[in-house]
Amino acid sequence: MLERVVITCAITGNLTTVAQHPGLPVTPEQIATSSLEAAEAGAAVVHLHVRDPRTGAPSMELDLYRETVELIRARNTQLIINLTTGPGGRFQPSEDDPKVPGPRTTLMVPEKRVEHIALLKPDISTLDLNTMNSGQEVVINTPGNVRRMAKVIRAAGVKPEIELFDSGDIALMNDLIADGTLEAEPLCSFVMGVKYGFQPSPETVLYARNMLPKGARFTGIGIGRYAFPAVAQSFLAGGHVRVGMEDAVYIDRGRLTPSNAAMVEKARRIVEDLGGQIADPRQARALFGLPSRIA
Repeated sequence: MLERVVITCAITGNLTTVAQHPGLPVTPEQIATSSLEAAEAGAAVVHLHVRDPRTGAPSMELDLYRETVELIRARNTQLIINLTTGPGGRFQPSEDDPKVPGPRTTLMVPEKRVEHIALLKPDISTLDLNTMNSGQEVVINTPGNVRRMAKVIRAAGVKPEIELFDSGDIALMNDLIADGTLEAEPLCSFVMGVKYGFQPSPETVLYARNMLPKGARFTGIGIGRYAFPAVAQSFLAGGHVRVGMEDAVYIDRGRLTPSNAAMVEKARRIVEDLGGQIADPRQARALFGLPSRIA
C-alpha cells in the first residue's frame, strides 16, 4: 500500500451528457467551481475537459480551456490541473464508403490536439495510447501520432499521464520509453470498464500493474458502476484513485451523485476505511515529481 494516495477528480469528460446528469458542469465557471469543491473534499488533482457553454457538447476551444484554468488558479494555486488531449482521435466510417469519415469523426492533426497544452502549460496532460473500438466508432492513436503529441507535451514542460486501455497499450508505452519518447518511471492510468478494453476486476489491476516498468506510478479508473470498486482495487494494489462525473454519474445504485465533491468524499472514505491516507496537492506534487507552486 502507498503511504499517501492521490485522488483525481474527472470533472465533466467528453462523453457524459446533460441528459444523463442535469447537473453536469458545462460552463468554465461551473467546471472551475466543481473543481474547487472537489479539492475541498480531498482531490489533489482535477482532470479537465471543456464544453460548449451554449450546447453542452464537447469542445476543444482554447479560450474555454484558458478561462477554466484561470478561474481555478485565481482561487487555488496548489491544486494540480490535468488537461485532456483525448479529443480528436475518433473515426466513424461512413456506411457507403468506409474510407470516408462519417459525421461523428473528430480526427485532427496531433499537434492540434495538444495546442492547449503548449499554450497553457498545465501540471499534467493525459496521453492516450489506445487504438480500439469505442461505441460505434474507432479511437485511433497510432505510434507516430502519439510521438508527435508527446514531443509537444515534453517541450511544454508538462508531465504526461499515460492512459492505458488494454495490455497492448502497455507494450506500446514500453517501446516509447525505450526510444526516448517517454521518460522512465511514467505516471499511468488503467481505464477499466470501456466495453472493448480492460475489463474491471482485481485480476486486471494486478495484471496491468505487473506489466509496468520499474518506478511507474498508476491510478486505477473504473467506468460506470465500476467506479467505486476500482477505488478499492487500485488502492489495495498500490495505486492511486480517480472518480468524477466523467467516469460515472451515480454515487449509489439508482441515485445520481449530488456533485463531483460527493464522489471524492466517498472515494476518500473508501481509502481511509481501508487504512490509507489522502495526499494533499503539495504531497501529490512530490509523489508525482511535479514542481511546487508558490502559494
